[in-house]
Amino acid sequence: MRHIVILGNGIAGITAAREIRKRTNDRITVISAETDHFYSRTALMYVYMGHLEFQHTKPYEDWFWPKNRIDLVRQYVKEVDFLAKTVRWEGGAITYDSLVLAVGSQPNFAGWPGQHLRGVQGLYGKPDLDQMEADTKDIRQAVVIGGGLIGIELCEMLLSRGIHVTFLVREKSFWSSVLPAQESALVTRHIREHQVDVRVETELVEVCDDGTGRVKSIKSRTGKSERLEEIPAQFVGVAVGVSPAIGFIRNTSLETDRGILVNEYLETNLPDVYAIGDCVQHRIPPKGRKSVEQIWYSGRIMGETVAQTIAGQRTPYRPGVFFNSAKFFDIEYQTYGDVANFLPDDGPERTFYWEHSSGKIALRINYRTDSGAVTGMNALGMRQRQEVWAQWITEATPIRSVLERLPLANFDPEFFRQYEKEIVAQYNAEHPDQPVVGMKAKKGLFSLFDR
Repeated sequence: MRHIVILGNGIAGITAAREIRKRTNDRITVISAETDHFYSRTALMYVYMGHLEFQHTKPYEDWFWPKNRIDLVRQYVKEVDFLAKTVRWEGGAITYDSLVLAVGSQPNFAGWPGQHLRGVQGLYGKPDLDQMEADTKDIRQAVVIGGGLIGIELCEMLLSRGIHVTFLVREKSFWSSVLPAQESALVTRHIREHQVDVRVETELVEVCDDGTGRVKSIKSRTGKSERLEEIPAQFVGVAVGVSPAIGFIRNTSLETDRGILVNEYLETNLPDVYAIGDCVQHRIPPKGRKSVEQIWYSGRIMGETVAQTIAGQRTPYRPGVFFNSAKFFDIEYQTYGDVANFLPDDGPERTFYWEHSSGKIALRINYRTDSGAVTGMNALGMRQRQEVWAQWITEATPIRSVLERLPLANFDPEFFRQYEKEIVAQYNAEHPDQPVVGMKAKKGLFSLFDR
């Protein structure tokens, strides 16, 4: 019987453990210092906001692990001896036949003066949530640094406690490094409507001490100005991205760069050592994907993939068409395929953008100039079916055909207002030489995509 050791109990590591157990009778040990049991990281904000208790974030009952013969070890791993196939922690060690590194990522810090002060932190896991719970008790003001998805979650969490939030965004508008200008402007307006003090083109310069080792304020700089502004804050949430948490295995025989380098089978340069999840850097990324991609569902797919290889069926990682989703307060966001934040006028792609007069609902479709084939989409304030858009993008469906069948992609509840006619009317006004002449009804056609 082999011994499979998995470092990390996030979505990637636990998926690997479950799938290996389905396929083999091998001994499985999962090691993590964070928590006793697997939980949903995406639900942490709802624990803080009082919508859930932490126990509700655990997808499996505690008896699940012994029943399925998955041993859980709560230890902080100090060293991996790849030659001796041994994992070591303070006061203990364990040997392996195959090792799966699913060690996740950690929040980035930029070396700001004072970033070590109490009340300055990122939000990645349960220890961060516990620290935030302690350090935001009875405070009045907070600053959030960084205009990404974790940043907006931190804003919503703090506002739920009645804490005033100043949001520092380096770009001209929220997440404009990812979102095209119109969507970025829409979301920025929406954040401000929720009483967040958004400061665009503004950077953190220094975190100031209250004299007891705790943050009392920050100093920021806006644009090219040399003048520093001091903003009171008893808490500073840092959300400027994450990096693979691989410090303890750097300078070993394992090949690393920004992350742990893997091939298409998630194999490292060392025999019987694999890497999955946030800590991975693909030597050759799958089509339409980045070399480092820290999204929960890609970790899940990697866990499923590596389990098949370990069980004897060597399987390449194939995540399919890129997608992601989030919420900006009460506006839902979905993206599928490739949607660059800027398309040059003379490039190979064009874009069609529709926005409702309310300024809270929008749809963008990118497509090729030569064939009209759709390459990606963004949706804000409306729910779209992932499998439908994935099929359209995979099959290079022309945009006119997509618009004719747009009701098929609608995933909003039955009595929600639908906007397909308005969307098509705008497209036809912009393209009178090639109008969409009709739309296929939604009723009775879901079976095409729900198989």
